Amino acid sequence: MLVLEYKAVVSKQQTTAIEEAIRTTQFIRNKAIRFWIDAPRELKVNKIALNNYSTALRKEFVFVEQLNSMACQSATERAWTAISRFYDNCKKSKVGKKGYPRFQHDNRSVEYKTCGWSLHQTKRRITFTDKKGIGELKLLGKWDIHAYPVKSIKRVRIVKRSDGFYVQFCLDIEVSLEPRLGEGEIGLDVGLEFFYSDSNGHHEENPRFLRKTEKSIKHAQRQIYKKEKGKNQRRIARQRYQRKHLRVSRQRNEHSKRLGRDVCKLNSLVAYEDLNVKNMVLNHCLAKSINDASWGIFRRWLEYFAVKFNSTVVAVNPKMTSQKCSDCGIIVKKSLSTRTHKCSCGCELQRDVNAAKNILNLAKARVGHTQSNATGVGTSTLVGANLLEQVLTVNVESPPSMYS
Repeated sequence: MLVLEYKAVVSKQQTTAIEEAIRTTQFIRNKAIRFWIDAPRELKVNKIALNNYSTALRKEFVFVEQLNSMACQSATERAWTAISRFYDNCKKSKVGKKGYPRFQHDNRSVEYKTCGWSLHQTKRRITFTDKKGIGELKLLGKWDIHAYPVKSIKRVRIVKRSDGFYVQFCLDIEVSLEPRLGEGEIGLDVGLEFFYSDSNGHHEENPRFLRKTEKSIKHAQRQIYKKEKGKNQRRIARQRYQRKHLRVSRQRNEHSKRLGRDVCKLNSLVAYEDLNVKNMVLNHCLAKSINDASWGIFRRWLEYFAVKFNSTVVAVNPKMTSQKCSDCGIIVKKSLSTRTHKCSCGCELQRDVNAAKNILNLAKARVGHTQSNATGVGTSTLVGANLLEQVLTVNVESPPSMYS
């Protein structure tokens, strides 16, 4: 699935109509969750039952009927996604919270399927034909949607962000492969001092996007509370604060995308740490720095570009990779403050470089069990553990940074 995103030019009337469609989507999803909660045990609520329930809502509420029927089905599918995730976590006996479906209060998108919209011949304008009154939207962007047939467009979303509205086209096509420029093998050790250190001794600087703009963000946040509630100036101050966070988010994504592309383009084997970031951020002393590093985004882009360049990516259990000598294999205990690895065998390396070499060695020992294909699904093998973890990746190109 390929996603192309355009900035939409909207009027005040269209803004009101889009926000009404988004609220309707949220209403349908929440009603579907309530229907699932209140359903008796003997009644098995599945995806089809929720779709039928959306039809009943259209007959009961006029504002629901004004939304396209397939958009109503998309809203109930969102509810079913939350429900099925909860069922899966229960079957897997996931430790901790199982993700019980909750009611949504901050929905920011409405999704149409194959009807309810029509593209202009130039494919630079799109018209939404349901009764919400959105009408024709002008599209701004550099993506060439002309190259794809209209039949390949399976979903169209309108997404609300702090700097305006965006239209996303979800295309059911295979992403074209690109030639790889190198056949190297590399291990990556992510960290906070450096964004990552590789097995070749290179250190990629940590950009710390949030830290650099934290003072400006805090100032914008204070300005919100200086404005009177319910006034237009408070709304403007809140939007200014949101745009600053949006810019940081885009900077992180573009930075991770650039590095992930460069790494996979030059190497046939890429090994990285299989980190549980969700648990790591429970440390309140390091949570902000870990989130600012955005290791999870970097991993997703690695898995995506591994498919695009036909490279192999391997997720390695990071246990003892910093303590073990990459040359002789002896365990050399060291504290987190010790940044140099020194072994009795004469090996002396920067701590993260030593860990990266160990990560690469573990990956090469099991690389025969790892494969990736060109269908958008990459198989990442968790080396050093008892189970093999399969990570699904979605072929999604991020939008250009012209709106950052």
